[in-house]
Amino acid sequence: MFRSILSKPFASWVISRRNAWASKPAEIQRKVFKYLIRNAKNTIFGKDHDFKHIRTYKDFQERVPVRDYEELKNYINWVVEGWKDVLWKGKPIYFAKTSGTTSGTKYIPISKESIPYHINSARDALLSYIHETGNSQFLDKKLIFLSGSPILDKKNGILTGRLSGIVNHHVPAYLRSNQMPSYATNCIEDWEEKLEKIIDETLHQNMGLISGIPPWVQMYFDRIQARTGKAIQDVFPHFSVFVYGGVNFEPYRAKLFESIGKPIASIETYPASEGFFAYQDSQNAEGLLLLLNNGMFYEFIPAEDYFKEKPQRLTIEEVELGVNYALVLSSNAGLWAYSIGDTIKFVSKNPYRIIVSGRIKHFISAFGEHVIGEEVEKAMKYTMELHKEVEITEFTVAPQVTPKEGLPHHEWLIAFAKPPNNIAQFALDLDKKMCELNSYYDDLIVGNILQPLKINSLPHDAFILYMKSKGKLGGQNKVPRLSNTREIADDLIRLQTN
Repeated sequence: MFRSILSKPFASWVISRRNAWASKPAEIQRKVFKYLIRNAKNTIFGKDHDFKHIRTYKDFQERVPVRDYEELKNYINWVVEGWKDVLWKGKPIYFAKTSGTTSGTKYIPISKESIPYHINSARDALLSYIHETGNSQFLDKKLIFLSGSPILDKKNGILTGRLSGIVNHHVPAYLRSNQMPSYATNCIEDWEEKLEKIIDETLHQNMGLISGIPPWVQMYFDRIQARTGKAIQDVFPHFSVFVYGGVNFEPYRAKLFESIGKPIASIETYPASEGFFAYQDSQNAEGLLLLLNNGMFYEFIPAEDYFKEKPQRLTIEEVELGVNYALVLSSNAGLWAYSIGDTIKFVSKNPYRIIVSGRIKHFISAFGEHVIGEEVEKAMKYTMELHKEVEITEFTVAPQVTPKEGLPHHEWLIAFAKPPNNIAQFALDLDKKMCELNSYYDDLIVGNILQPLKINSLPHDAFILYMKSKGKLGGQNKVPRLSNTREIADDLIRLQTN
């Protein structure tokens, strides 16, 4: 009872502080920029890039090129080897270990200065919801966080593990007593074994909040329904808040809410190993509040410029609404002009709110169409609204450049929980929406360079089997929404024929 009561004045205090920095975005980002340069000027990176003579953002641009992990890897390797004062003062307190598609295992440093922002931003997302809606009762019930294992290894004396596992060690004490699953269960590495244990522990608990990536939460719900034969609202009658991040919720919303038995409040977050960037600050406004006071200085590169030799780099003052930008950051964990690989769009400038539109390297442009993740997700959402009987568990899109017959096309590999009554019409409606959303794609269809998209209907568990085959089942792992190669598509098809 005391948690829900005390959360409301605390929420008011947090929101008033947030509103203070959100009202002066450019000034706050300039302060963050100066703080970062000042604190890193004596590091190896700072000396290599002449930080002591950086006075302005223009100076920074001239000295520090945009890099991804691979291009920053030499410096990160020195940090991993145990060197001090390389990218940030001292040594990091953690490495967040992630799997890169091109770089193998990546080690993202987390400093003592940056870790509080990871924790407090998740807290503030909940407090923002409480402040706006008045619903705080869920805090007095059980809270479940579907996350990676909290077991941490050591890399030259530095604790190393998945971000969700690291964050698990920092759950505030006042929430520990109602956090689920247990530490022992959270430590189980095998996702399917872990899921069964989570169900054992949570099935008869008074659940108020569930947090996790939508496809894995759906898997949790499916297993509960298989055991009990009941809708989730009958198993957890007080479950009222769903927190998620990492993927667009829209393709999963209908099936998830059907499993629950009713719509419930949802809170979207945008965390990554590199930092906690944004969260949904309102149930009534589009987009996520970009966290400009979180120890990170942001730059934005128009996506169409990204692969140029000298791309245009913009600050928060220079962005425009509706433009697709690659997100670049410099942080108090020692990442400098670091391209995280995501693309975002601004949907509001007062305050600055964003949507995540895709990945800068995840697109289809086999014929110059440059289809991005946001477009395929919008098309899927629209088409599912036309065909209300349809439920999907997952989908991905790939080009088919050399089909056995006919023109090349885009292949949509969709795992249906409930297939459309008329799959041919579903495909036509999907293709029509794609033509509306992407004029280049439309030109290729009209010009008979491409034929309309084709759907490859997969079993409902196809993507689970695929992730299992890659050793990436569960946790924070997700399948790319689209790619310019057929690697994922061919593996999915191969698994169905074996």
